[in-house]
Amino acid sequence: MKKHLLAAVVAATFSLTANAADYKIDTDGAHAFVQFKISHLGYSWLYGRFNTFEGQFSYDAAKLADSEINLVIDTASVDSNHAERDKHLRSADFLNVSKHPKASFTSTRIVTKDGDNFDLYGNLTLNGVTKEVMIAAEKLGEGKDPWGGYRAGFAGTTSFELKDFGINYDLGPASSTVYLDLTVEGIRQ
Repeated sequence: MKKHLLAAVVAATFSLTANAADYKIDTDGAHAFVQFKISHLGYSWLYGRFNTFEGQFSYDAAKLADSEINLVIDTASVDSNHAERDKHLRSADFLNVSKHPKASFTSTRIVTKDGDNFDLYGNLTLNGVTKEVMIAAEKLGEGKDPWGGYRAGFAGTTSFELKDFGINYDLGPASSTVYLDLTVEGIRQ
């Protein structure tokens, strides 16, 4: 009897700690986006995105603070809808893709807030420089999809100074801050 009770306690303990699920970010179906904007001389916004990236996250609705995300971006996939500008963005003046073909984000901690909102902290590596950033994030939803899978989706925003990542090309003071928008939809594995 004690043996069965001990087995039941061990099984219950593992089921409580094993609620986190792993998700692959759905880039194949184009249900995830890494987009940015930067002021153009203070007169308008220049928008762009990274077309190629991949990642995964671990998520437990009951223990959001234990969740994690990892994202790797192909910096050569930068797309601002202008071929010559994209060539310049790939150069040593900005992303320096020949030396740093990848950018990445790895979460370090999550601070829950009200409702579905939380602050996601992590290390952003860009242009060979790693800095901690905070992403103001929200859970958009989760549930079964029409194809028999299970999905969860999140969105977040952050901003950073170009110079903090060793990008010193002078665009003027109005164009020193990049605003980054991320939307991820993951498929539970």
